[in-house]
Amino acid sequence: MAVFKISDELLAALVPNIVYWVYSWMYMALGSFCDKYRLHPKEEEDEKNLVSKETVIGRNDDLASTGQPISYIVIARQVVVAMVVLDTYQYFLHRCMHQNKFLYRNFHSEHHKLVVPYPYGAIYNQPFEGFLFDIVGGILSYIISGMSPRTSIFFYCFGTIKNVDDHCGMLLPVNPFRLLSNNIVFHDFHHQHHGGKYNFSQPFFVF
Repeated sequence: MAVFKISDELLAALVPNIVYWVYSWMYMALGSFCDKYRLHPKEEEDEKNLVSKETVIGRNDDLASTGQPISYIVIARQVVVAMVVLDTYQYFLHRCMHQNKFLYRNFHSEHHKLVVPYPYGAIYNQPFEGFLFDIVGGILSYIISGMSPRTSIFFYCFGTIKNVDDHCGMLLPVNPFRLLSNNIVFHDFHHQHHGGKYNFSQPFFVF
């Protein structure tokens, strides 16, 4: 009997998308019971945002290993290198998107229609901007770090979880990401009208 096997390359493409939606909807479900931890009243998600949730879901729907043993020390080093590469690349690209009026008006402003972020709005953006941030950034991190496709599954899922967390709108006391300087409060300030000139760092470190 033939056993159906999925390649690591295919898993690397599919699993982060599954993690994105599962983690996003976990926060949406918690929102019904944890209002006291919200950074903004739930009503503001509809009142202040310049794009509807239906549009965000529609846009996100459109986006949508060698087998040799490797030491955990090597994997950890590769993940750290990938984090530094991705953060450095996205920091300067993000800053450029804000400081260049043409780039902001034609690309990055789409993401900032979400003044009060919520989980599945994390990757709501103009498609070309999404390509620059996520695809190019992910490829650079993968190539420079030298990680395997299997390691990249962990890295991309971790980055996806952090991205959703930065936009989840809830500062839960048990969330370990709140201990980081670059956490939900840091990024939420950036989404406010008065915070667009600050807090360009994402997703892991603060420059």
